[in-house]
Amino acid sequence: MLDFTGQGWEQVGALLVALLLCSLIGLERQLRQKAAGLRTHTLVGVGAALFMLVSKWGFTDVLLLDDVNLDPSRVASQIVSGIGFIGAGLIFVRRDTVRGLTTAATVWVVAAVGTAAGAGLWLLAAAVTGAHFLVAYAYPALTRRITRSAPYSTLFEVEYLDGRGALRSILSEATRRDYTVRDVRTSRGGAGPAGPASIDLSLLVVGRGEPSRLAAALAEVDGVLSVHTADPDDVEG
Repeated sequence: MLDFTGQGWEQVGALLVALLLCSLIGLERQLRQKAAGLRTHTLVGVGAALFMLVSKWGFTDVLLLDDVNLDPSRVASQIVSGIGFIGAGLIFVRRDTVRGLTTAATVWVVAAVGTAAGAGLWLLAAAVTGAHFLVAYAYPALTRRITRSAPYSTLFEVEYLDGRGALRSILSEATRRDYTVRDVRTSRGGAGPAGPASIDLSLLVVGRGEPSRLAAALAEVDGVLSVHTADPDDVEG
C-alpha cells in the first residue's frame, strides 16, 4: 500500500511519463542503429526521474527536524554533471574523425526529460520529446533542401571481403555517380573459420547526390557485406 511519504500514485505517474517519453526517443535511436539505443535512453531517463523524485520527496522525515533545510535543485545539478560521464563514453575518435556527438547529446536530452518528468513538469518533458523528433527527422531534410545547390560530405562505413577487388568497385561506383572521394581508410576485420578476412572501410565522399542511393549501389557490389552511413551532424573531421 502506498503511503503519504512521497510514495504515491503521483510519483509513479511521473516515472511512467519518463518511461514513455524516453522510450520514444530511445526507439528512434535504436531504429537508426546508434551506439545507445532503446534500453540505454530509457534507463537514463527513468533513473534521472527517480533521482529527482528522491530529491523532492525522499527526505520528508528529515524535514520534520528543526534547523534542517534541503535544496532539491542540487540533485538536478548533479544529474546534469553526472550524465556527462555516459555522454563522454559514447564519443570516440577514429583517426581524425569524431563520432557519437549526436548520440551523446540525445542521452543528455533524455536525462533532462526524465528530470522534468520527475519534477512534475510533464508538459515541458513532452514538449522537449517532440522537439527531439523535430530535430531528428525534420532538420536533416531541411538541411539538404537548404544546401541542395552545394555539395556536402557523407561518411560511409563499408565491410567487404578481402581479395575480391571490392575496394576498386566501390571507388568506381562512387566516382561514377559524380562523388569526389575525399578520404579512404581501411582496417582489417575478422576472419571466418573457413572464409577470407573482411576489411572495414571508412569512405568520405563529397557530392550532391542522395546518400541512400549510393549506399544501395555499394551494397550490390560483389563482396560487400554491409554498408552504413553516418549522421552528418554526428561526425566531425
